Amino acid sequence: MNTQINKGRAIEITAGGAIPSGTPVKVGSLVGIASNTYANGDTAVIWLEGTHLVPKTAGAAWTAGELLYWDATANSFTGTSSSNTFAGYAYAAALSGDITGYILLRQ
Repeated sequence: MNTQINKGRAIEITAGGAIPSGTPVKVGSLVGIASNTYANGDTAVIWLEGTHLVPKTAGAAWTAGELLYWDATANSFTGTSSSNTFAGYAYAAALSGDITGYILLRQ
């Protein structure tokens, strides 16, 4: 019997409000990226893997492979784990002044 319902690359949620395409979304302990633009009540597909350009907290550099976390207060990704949710790994280095960076979502 085949019990697989999803390959684990995405999760579907009911949007609790407008979600722009490419926006980071926290679902419980998961952090993903909205695959499209959704309105309140839509079934939204949230990517849980892949490499994405995301908002980065300025002030600290990233090194490739560094653990990254979602900071819901700053609405950006950071290398600081305290009070933040693990999301993935820095896909490439980013300078401290950069406001975006590439994340490889956890797999």
